[in-house]
Amino acid sequence: MAPEAILSHLHRADGSATYTHNGYCIIGAVNGPIEVLRRDEMPEEATVEVNVRPAVGVGSPKERHLETLLHSTLRSIILTRSIPRTLVQITLQVRSLPDEESSTGVSPSLLLLPHLLHTSLLALLSASIPLSTTLTAVLIALPSTNTATASTQLLSPTAQELLRAKPIRSAHVFAFSGEGKLLLNESDGTFSYEEWDEAAEAAQEVCCKEDGGVGLGEGMEVDGREGQNLDDWLRSVVRTKVGHEQRWKSTS
Repeated sequence: MAPEAILSHLHRADGSATYTHNGYCIIGAVNGPIEVLRRDEMPEEATVEVNVRPAVGVGSPKERHLETLLHSTLRSIILTRSIPRTLVQITLQVRSLPDEESSTGVSPSLLLLPHLLHTSLLALLSASIPLSTTLTAVLIALPSTNTATASTQLLSPTAQELLRAKPIRSAHVFAFSGEGKLLLNESDGTFSYEEWDEAAEAAQEVCCKEDGGVGLGEGMEVDGREGQNLDDWLRSVVRTKVGHEQRWKSTS
């Protein structure tokens, strides 16, 4: 199933997005450019701050690790030099998780990371923060060699699909820019370079390959066309938002 997104629905934030996919639901809010504390101010660039809040309880080292990954990735696409001496604050609240997440055998951080990246990007677009490019991300899981699906890569699998394919030998998260440049790679488990290379190629097709792109699961549709990639889905979300904001032109 294709992801679902709602943009600009929080009235006290400069930009916001709610992203839902594969049992995960995340609310993102962006405030900026806003005034930055003098101790954090940089004379030639904007300061980027990322906060991840878990669905239950308080933050842990898992959230701090995710914040570090998100910060480095998002900072690489935000045009920080266009808004110097300001702060771009990104807050991500995990609203719900799949019930089976803790039993999949895959690191919860890897399972959550693509959804956090997509929510962050959509919230940044909603806030009209200047970006050099967009990004899309996907999880690739490789089942163990003693399973029936050992030769099959699981592309953006659900928690139930991961349970059926256990044990999972390795899991990989790749994020690509709109131009197909690799922005992030996080891997966990045992794998060879050849397996990593095949997983990266499959992820690039899911994210942004224009010709012959692989759809994100059966039934994915973008603008009525089945089997499109994540970049097409992202463009359709932004196109819908722009059309909604310009609807006044057709009534005036």
